[in-house]
Amino acid sequence: MNTPEQIHQSVPLLKEEDVLVVDQKEMKKALRATILGNFMEWFDIGVYAYLSASITAVFFPFGEPWNQLAFFGALAATFIVRPIGGLILGPLGDKLGRRKVLAFTIIMMALGTFLIGCIPSYDSWGMWAPITLILLKFVQGFSTGGEYAGAATFIAEYSADRRRGFWASFLDMGSYIGFAFAAALATGVELLLTDEQMISFGWRICFWVALPLGIIGVIMRSHIKESATFEAQQEAAKDEEEKGMGATLIEIFKKYWPQLLTGAALVMCAQVIGYALTTFMPTYLTENLGYDTLHGNALLIPVLLIVAAGLPIFGHFSDKIGRKPILIAGAIISIFLAIPSFYLMMNGGVWMTFFGLLIMGFMLMFQAAIQPSALPSLFATENRYAAMGIMFNIAVALLGSTTGSVITVLESWWKTDYAGAYYIMIACVVGLIGMFFLRESAGRNLLGSMPTVESHEEVQELVETQLENDKLDTSTMPIPVVRIEKAEAELASENGTATSAAEGSQRVE
Repeated sequence: MNTPEQIHQSVPLLKEEDVLVVDQKEMKKALRATILGNFMEWFDIGVYAYLSASITAVFFPFGEPWNQLAFFGALAATFIVRPIGGLILGPLGDKLGRRKVLAFTIIMMALGTFLIGCIPSYDSWGMWAPITLILLKFVQGFSTGGEYAGAATFIAEYSADRRRGFWASFLDMGSYIGFAFAAALATGVELLLTDEQMISFGWRICFWVALPLGIIGVIMRSHIKESATFEAQQEAAKDEEEKGMGATLIEIFKKYWPQLLTGAALVMCAQVIGYALTTFMPTYLTENLGYDTLHGNALLIPVLLIVAAGLPIFGHFSDKIGRKPILIAGAIISIFLAIPSFYLMMNGGVWMTFFGLLIMGFMLMFQAAIQPSALPSLFATENRYAAMGIMFNIAVALLGSTTGSVITVLESWWKTDYAGAYYIMIACVVGLIGMFFLRESAGRNLLGSMPTVESHEEVQELVETQLENDKLDTSTMPIPVVRIEKAEAELASENGTATSAAEGSQRVE
């Protein structure tokens, strides 16, 4: 008796009309629009972090330690509400389209940041000033809950299977350039203005920059099309009964719980290194190593730019040798380099500190370059945005954004300045567990989608060699049931057997 797997392995079910050809012009437009959104997300975080002194003086003049607790509490508000944004915006992205939701997220991020720059001070508004700040941080967090997951989903679906790693790696390039730009802008304004001018109006300038960036982003995102992958899925599902949001979320947790755990482990590995470099290191450089803010930023900004420039290189190699080998190599290398990176910072001068930071940046490249293509590949097209939103945002809120606080607590418990290195090592061990269960996706179609190629010339070759191509698995594609049943009947007549292969594939009536 022929099994469903044998049907898919022995019968050429894929036809030329099934293969999706990427519109290169539209894909690059989509890439630019999504990069700007990730730029905005990390610009928002960076501006708030690098203007901590001014913001604390304007909104939280409560004295030590309550002023710092209030400042970080407001920052935490962003991450507390972020999973809620993912839970709501993710299913909407699967239902209404990625483009519409991504246009909403970027304008909400921009408005939230701009309006923070308009809030009167505590001296003028009293407690309403910090309350309004926290409410606007909630707005930012809700919108960012749909940003990264949506952007990664969008670009993964837009990219050709053979180059998905390369194009997706540009997303985090936007993130780290955004953070570096925030640091440079805050530093530049502080250099040009006095302390009194910074508290009076200077800090607001940095927040107001977000509005024109947001307007540009909305214009860019309103002129891009949905990916052919998403449109094909919508067309195939048009006759299916529409599910409510609650039913969708229950289905995701039931169907994808192993992938959710795998993705969360990968996210912890990347985000602990990333947040250690971007949000913990500024404090570590000033409080532990004695650098002033200006010199600390001067060391960190070039490292972030080097990381951003290196990501497409790692993404390119992931298309050649696979996602898993690079992720695993990066986690193992990070386990061995975490302590040396902190040692260089603690026991050398400026250049040794810079090289210690650069090592951390190198560790980050392995993960940040690959995850934008690896994570969306965990989920099928029909639920990809929602599942990504749930997994990524909960993992970031619990395991990524808390990095600075966790390291601070560990420093107190373990009485060592190497606590940050030890925590990075722990995160990499967790990541390695997730990588062990990760499905290799390099060069393969996304689950629930037809193959995607860059040119019409590739289509014929792909179809003709489908049975010899070990990266093609038609059981993961929405092959029409009628076609599968016809192949099943033909095989049965040849062998005198029968099977229900249609039940083993992504069915399309």
